[in-house]
Amino acid sequence: MPGQGSIARATWQRKTAGMDHYLISFPSSAMVFPEEDLPEVAAQARAVIAEMKDAGVYRFGGGIDESVAPVMVTGHGSVVEATYEETRKIEGGYTVIQVATRDEAVKWAAKVAEACRCAQELRKFQYDPAS
Repeated sequence: MPGQGSIARATWQRKTAGMDHYLISFPSSAMVFPEEDLPEVAAQARAVIAEMKDAGVYRFGGGIDESVAPVMVTGHGSVVEATYEETRKIEGGYTVIQVATRDEAVKWAAKVAEACRCAQELRKFQYDPAS
């Protein structure tokens, strides 16, 4: 049906107006627990993600594939085996949520922290009216 995508996009934009995006993250080195606990930790983390999806706040998540080296891509498309010094150690897990308040973002970060057994960093994305 023509225009169906734009209708869905407009509906989603109305539902999420006034909501902010937050990044919940942790470095791989923060997850310290016995190896035999990994299946339980993974199950708990998946349960929190499912809860976020059910609540309609989950936008994206995943872990950095640390077996693939990062590269720099220039404006001309050249690829260089390097990174910015400040971001050389980006690793671990990341989740992007969209919620109405920082307090709500803190509550979700606490649930992730409990499931992953490590504290989480919480950062707010700047508002982008074009998004």
